[in-house]
Amino acid sequence: MRNKMAVFGVAMFALVGILVMVYLPGRTENSGAGEKIKKGEYLVTLGGCNDCHSPKVMTERGPMPDPARLLSGHPADEKLSEIPPGLLTPTKWGAMCNHNMTAWTGPWGVSFAANLTPDEFTGTGAWKEETFIAAMRSGKHMGAGRPILPPMPWFNYAKASDEDLGAIFAYLKSLKPIENMVPPPIPPAGK
Repeated sequence: MRNKMAVFGVAMFALVGILVMVYLPGRTENSGAGEKIKKGEYLVTLGGCNDCHSPKVMTERGPMPDPARLLSGHPADEKLSEIPPGLLTPTKWGAMCNHNMTAWTGPWGVSFAANLTPDEFTGTGAWKEETFIAAMRSGKHMGAGRPILPPMPWFNYAKASDEDLGAIFAYLKSLKPIENMVPPPIPPAGK
């Protein structure tokens, strides 16, 4: 009887150990996805993506990313200030941005920060991880479209590993979708 109790105790101990390992926080089936998203959030923060891709709110410390519109790109309803004559001329140097830092003007024309939220129609909701990686590697929208314009440093992201770019994409997909149709780029004068 004593022997049976010992075997039963060992079996119960093993069963509890297995259950603890399976159900411990950070050890679930989805923990890999959660860790990937956290890494992506870290890389997005470190990369300063909110600097250009998030509209700003004024705080006592100056403009800060608007938490309600994180990574939603240039606001579709925002009117741009008049662009100084000559700034869009491709032979001239110079650049300026709007107060949100979501629109940039220079010799390349006017570029607008993309909506990176997973909105199906105005953001990256229809993108796949491979599409995102191809865009970062090629400097082309969706990996095959128009060029990604300044000031987006896609050439820096092109050097990131597939793992890091995949983590960034996983984080972007975890965001709340925000419907915001960013305007298309405006070509430079004479183009």
